[in-house]
Amino acid sequence: MTLMGPTQLFSLNGKVAVVTGANTGLGQGMAVALAQAGADIVAVSRSGAAETERSVLAAGRKFHEIRADLQESKQCAAIIAQAVAAAGHVDILVNNAGVIRRNDALEFTEQDWDVALDVNLKTPFFLAQAAAQSMLRTGRGGKIINVVSMLSFQGGIRTASYTASKSGLAGITRLLANEWAARGINVNAIAPGYFATNNTTALRADETRNRDILARIPAARWGTPADLGGAAVFLASSASDYVHGTVLPVDGGWLAR
Repeated sequence: MTLMGPTQLFSLNGKVAVVTGANTGLGQGMAVALAQAGADIVAVSRSGAAETERSVLAAGRKFHEIRADLQESKQCAAIIAQAVAAAGHVDILVNNAGVIRRNDALEFTEQDWDVALDVNLKTPFFLAQAAAQSMLRTGRGGKIINVVSMLSFQGGIRTASYTASKSGLAGITRLLANEWAARGINVNAIAPGYFATNNTTALRADETRNRDILARIPAARWGTPADLGGAAVFLASSASDYVHGTVLPVDGGWLAR
């Protein structure tokens, strides 16, 4: 057994990471951290990712962009094929893109149910499937990181489809780990706590909810996209080679309260 030092354990040199929703927020934070650790980045999003591109290039890594509407799961195989064509191979997939719809359960619409289940659960599964097929064809193995939520552990309120989809994605993470661990593919998840992103704008603008949330977070602040970087690099690197099927909270201590 060859022991690696910390620099080698966490190095992503020579790796290619596909990151969905990399144009902003948490996806951008993780994409930049992966690039700083040595990975080339394929950013998948519906709109441009110029700011992310600048940061990746500043880290000395290559950047490729794929425009896609992730509500359409039929595109998943094509997205991975485009990533392979652009970057040569895929070693890491970060299923980060997500949507949230808020309404009382008594008033929740089928449309708001379907859009969240499609983007947050169906598309991540079929992207993982396509990525794993590519990883197995090349014999390189790989790392798949799903981004779940505090609502994978808790029920929440007024977020029926988001809670359902993120709870389902945590379960799918464990299932895929069971099936693929022995084949050289690690499947794990990150569960962000309360982060300052577009998805939480309404919560932060609500003075009462904002105060109540901060009162429960031991770190006493909202997370920032950069706070996810270390967890993403760990789960994407050789440091996590014997980590399978875990959901890693990055929550400022929220679940500990």
